[in-house]
Amino acid sequence: MHVLLTGAAGFIGSHVSEALLARGDVVTGVDEFNAFYDPRVKEEHAALLQAHPRFALVRGSILDPAVRARAFAPRVVNDVSRRPDVVVHLAAWAGVRPSIEQPALYQRENVEGTVAMLDAARATRTVAGAPPRFVFASSSSVYGGNTKVPFHEDDPVDHPVSPYAATKRAGELLLYTYSHLYGIFSTSLRFFTVYGPRQRPEMAIHKFAQLISDGKPVPRYGDGSTARDYTFIEDIVSGVVASVDRCTGPAFRIYNLGNSRTVRLDELIDQLAAALGVPAQIQVLPDQPGDVPLTFADVSRARAELGYAPATPLAPGLARFAAWLLARRQR
Repeated sequence: MHVLLTGAAGFIGSHVSEALLARGDVVTGVDEFNAFYDPRVKEEHAALLQAHPRFALVRGSILDPAVRARAFAPRVVNDVSRRPDVVVHLAAWAGVRPSIEQPALYQRENVEGTVAMLDAARATRTVAGAPPRFVFASSSSVYGGNTKVPFHEDDPVDHPVSPYAATKRAGELLLYTYSHLYGIFSTSLRFFTVYGPRQRPEMAIHKFAQLISDGKPVPRYGDGSTARDYTFIEDIVSGVVASVDRCTGPAFRIYNLGNSRTVRLDELIDQLAAALGVPAQIQVLPDQPGDVPLTFADVSRARAELGYAPATPLAPGLARFAAWLLARRQR
């Protein structure tokens, strides 16, 4: 199989690329190596992937027609030249708080970028003569301040509370539209707070771990009662790979990918400090605009239709993240 994967050098993208390569797929990865965080981090991930003969990297923005043309070009798979069979669209500007500061940037990169990829897929034909299947990285943030728990894919998602969440909901709606109009077989995946080795440095667990390790205060917004469904990277990867293989059932489908357990923020900080072997100092700050009080995934649909089975509780997942972080700091 030939998989085109955007955001290939990022946290989730690099792990998904490795999993696809490990099982024998050909992967064309796209990444623009922007300055959202230190580009050298992505360069390290890309170097690992480029050591594999079945991986090819296309550098640049998905908004650039020339980049999309190179990304959708044929590659040899089992002695047959073929265009991508599946598009896994992970590329996006992430983060709730930065999106409040730069809503126009998020609209351009996340919404226009998704339209550009869908339109390129529409114009492409696989060996079977159909457009490539399309897997889209959505987010639990689309549920907004939903108070019905756990969150189910059929719950209303009409009130996003950040520009980032709005762009992810817009992406889901665009997938439905292209599926309806052009027959693109589409899957939207709502990720719930992904963590693990290679996590982006601005994300809470990574940021907190660095501060705890350095003996600096951890900024805790609110009273610590906000709760998240923290999902280890290997569980997310299993759901993405299963979605790559999905070729039956509804032409458009949404799945939650979470751990289906919630952990309070104050408990998370305590468990992370225990994994690092260093006590945490807390700096209490006011609640942040755009934050939601709770996320909690109902994964029954993904379990039934994708065989999704999250297997990593928070404590061992944090231990693995802490071991990776400490080894990286020593290097």
